[in-house]
Amino acid sequence: MANFKVGTTLFSFGSEYIKGELSLEDCIRTAAEVGAEGYEIVATQMIPTYPYVTDEFVGFIEECKKKYGIGPICYAANMDRGMRSDRDLTEDEMYGMAVNDLKQAHKLGCKIVREQFLLSPEAMVRLAPIAEEYDIKVGIEIHNPETPTSPMIMAYREAFEKSGSKYIGFIPDFGIFATRPNKPYWDQALAAGVAESTLERMAQLKYDEVPQEQAVAEIRKIDDSPAAMTVLTQMYGFVQFRKSAQPLLEEFKKMMPYVFELHGKCHYVSEDLKEASIPYNEIIPVVAETGFDGYIMSEYEDAGGFSGVEMVKRHIAMERKLVKDLHL
Repeated sequence: MANFKVGTTLFSFGSEYIKGELSLEDCIRTAAEVGAEGYEIVATQMIPTYPYVTDEFVGFIEECKKKYGIGPICYAANMDRGMRSDRDLTEDEMYGMAVNDLKQAHKLGCKIVREQFLLSPEAMVRLAPIAEEYDIKVGIEIHNPETPTSPMIMAYREAFEKSGSKYIGFIPDFGIFATRPNKPYWDQALAAGVAESTLERMAQLKYDEVPQEQAVAEIRKIDDSPAAMTVLTQMYGFVQFRKSAQPLLEEFKKMMPYVFELHGKCHYVSEDLKEASIPYNEIIPVVAETGFDGYIMSEYEDAGGFSGVEMVKRHIAMERKLVKDLHL
């Protein structure tokens, strides 16, 4: 039987944090107040001594845990291949960064590390014994426009299966299952003067899997404004969508033994608790079928200037309602 736990990545409150409206402690307190049972900390954003964790910071996190009842579950790492001005980092250098991430995550008590795909399948396999030593599971994030069937993701999956390790796997982002255009970007385009009929034509071109270059050529004849071109590029990029999530969900089930955490992406959750683009009512039952035991981390990605606090609050409520409806 599935055992869903709900949390949030503190990235969800990034806009408020960057503006100084919320401190790190405020973010943790707020996560608890909106119903999170644990959180993911984005290392580069919220650890002041990154790439290292000091004893003082560990003490701060432990004190927050006592105050608010929740602690860090996942350490969200960043693989900055371009951190040098003269060259890209080598494979060994990136592997070394990943080993350091494991050590810092261990100090914070995290049991999961989210890595990024710049760390190769081979490097992930090398990392497996270190992950096992620290008893931390390391997952490569699967983020739009990648999917469970992308050649790159399939290469990781093959490497993980061959390794036999239970400490390397995936952290899928539910944005990969989007079936409708991104509402905030759609609304921004309307506000910028793009006709709704033009947006509808863009969406149909994407649904019909018309190649991007061909779609651009057609839309330019209708509206070649920067606003129109921007939203079309978004539809073919990090917020792309498809007619149905079911084919990907079937493939997704096959990789679930290697899934350690789920990113509950949201861009806009309505007052009646529905995500505007992502069919959670289809996704959650499929995940439940696999017997998943772990966290869905709500991840509000600010695309329209909405309150991250309110969006996460609604998103967690939506997840709890969907899980309750399954009678788990």
